[in-house]
Amino acid sequence: MTTAVVFAYHNVGVRCLTVLLEQGVQVPLVVTHQDNPRETIWFDSVEQLARSRGLAVITPEDANDPAVVARIAALRPDFLFSFYYRNMLGAALLDLPARGAYNMHGSLLPKYRGRVPVNWAVIKGERETGATLHQMVIKPDAGGVIDQQSVPIGPDDTAAEVFGRVTEAAAQVLARALPALVAGTARIAPQDLSLGGYYGGRKPEDGRIDWSRSALEVHNLVRGVAPPYPGAFAQVGSRALRILRTRPEPNRQARSGAPGLYFEAGSFFADCGDGKVLRILDLDEQGKPVDPGAFDKEKIPFA
Repeated sequence: MTTAVVFAYHNVGVRCLTVLLEQGVQVPLVVTHQDNPRETIWFDSVEQLARSRGLAVITPEDANDPAVVARIAALRPDFLFSFYYRNMLGAALLDLPARGAYNMHGSLLPKYRGRVPVNWAVIKGERETGATLHQMVIKPDAGGVIDQQSVPIGPDDTAAEVFGRVTEAAAQVLARALPALVAGTARIAPQDLSLGGYYGGRKPEDGRIDWSRSALEVHNLVRGVAPPYPGAFAQVGSRALRILRTRPEPNRQARSGAPGLYFEAGSFFADCGDGKVLRILDLDEQGKPVDPGAFDKEKIPFA
């Protein structure tokens, strides 16, 4: 009987925990997070899944607390898995499992190590990303790779749309790799960290649009933080607007040499810093529709 203690959260946590159970791995303990009441919870619940399967669940503030470590040590698990668990696991935890500790990361490592990798890949204009199962070591996202799978990123895809593909890729990677891990025959490929970079977490205020950037860069930021994430935003005159969906208009001429927002021929448009134009497909003001009448006579500059 193969046993694993699972640290998990979010949709990837739900899908990967399901894969473990489907393949007959015994899970004596699931460690997850309590939902933050200040956060929009748009994703599935690991805790609900675990309790529905009769699994023991804990939600410690600090997974590295000696009491948590002692509880897991007493279980003597073969494996420890982390599936989108948000906190770093220290050496005391990583040293416990007899057959190793493994993490599922939402990028094609070594690219986009660190936080919110799907959002960063979209913001940076990548055309693909993916899911990687790798060994856990003290340095985040730096352990040897067991398996990975790529997914495409379309030019107008939002981070949430890409994340759905990454979630499915994560489940497929784990299902494919698990038999070899259990059998002790899995091949591990060291990472060349020089081929990728580390990215930090993002805050809602990081969605502020810098309209001096190119239209493509603005478009990618809008896609990368679009709902259910907090969204990109801009100050237009005295108004605070969320810019929720855009489309580049490469054949449209800008109104003038300065960035600004205007309404024309039934649509909102924004001139950007490189002189190119974005069509604004969706925007709001404090959750309410924006009246085109305030913009149909002139181009209002961005603050």
